[in-house]
Amino acid sequence: MNKIVSWEELKSELEKRRQEGKIIAFTNGCFDILHVGHVRYLREARKLGDLLVLGLNSDASVRAIKGEKRPLVPQAERAEVLASLESVDFVTFFDEATPLKLIEFLRPDRLVKGGDWSEADVVGGDAVRSWGGKVVIAPLIPGVSTTNIVEKVLQVYRNP
Repeated sequence: MNKIVSWEELKSELEKRRQEGKIIAFTNGCFDILHVGHVRYLREARKLGDLLVLGLNSDASVRAIKGEKRPLVPQAERAEVLASLESVDFVTFFDEATPLKLIEFLRPDRLVKGGDWSEADVVGGDAVRSWGGKVVIAPLIPGVSTTNIVEKVLQVYRNP
């Protein structure tokens, strides 16, 4: 099965996996420029379930959140790179500013966010807890972010 799937395909696959007793972990984000912080975070998120589903902000969603200059990498390319990671089992897109509708649709057992979030602020956390799931905050890798990479590139190449 292709790792980049529609919501409907994913829900069907997850129902099969649940019947096998599998624990489904879910995370989401823009993942505009994949970096070591993302890779380590996704590896940790995968350890929290038998499979990891990644909800990827669509290009329109990224623009709404980060501004008109983003994303730097189109959604199809971001999805392909993420799907190539061993830690990621499935990738699906969402167009909204938050993944709440997707989380409610898929009903994951674990909702994972990075250490820059507090558990109380995690979108979908209340929903996941309502069906007996858990919200987990994974450690943040300090100083590593897409914004930091963009700033470094601008500093290095602005005035060569």
